[in-house]
Amino acid sequence: MSIDTNSVLLLLLVGIMAGVLSGFVGIGGGIIMVPALVWLLGYTQHQAQGTSLAVLMLPVVFLAVRNYYKAGMIDPKVVLVIAAAFVIGSYFGSKWSLALPMETVRKIFGGVTLLIALKLIFGK
Repeated sequence: MSIDTNSVLLLLLVGIMAGVLSGFVGIGGGIIMVPALVWLLGYTQHQAQGTSLAVLMLPVVFLAVRNYYKAGMIDPKVVLVIAAAFVIGSYFGSKWSLALPMETVRKIFGGVTLLIALKLIFGK
């Protein structure tokens, strides 16, 4: 697949925004990369989600995790338990997502994002 210069620049911008927000407040993949890939680059919802997950598969957050670990903000035992459950959940979640129409997945994604935003803004 050939990527033009404009797309490379947009991808770099998306990556930088996602990286900064991931390191700053722990978000980036779903909140930044997925919408940006859909809106800016015309990816389908499934393509954007797959790309976001593939990016996270690599050790892209290593330096941010290292900083939090050195500051004593990470409990490795908790990380291992959540990671094990996350592996199982992500396997089934991706299977279910791919079995649904793209429009349904887009609406679910938007609804979940909206609920989280409302809880963060108005919740305690």
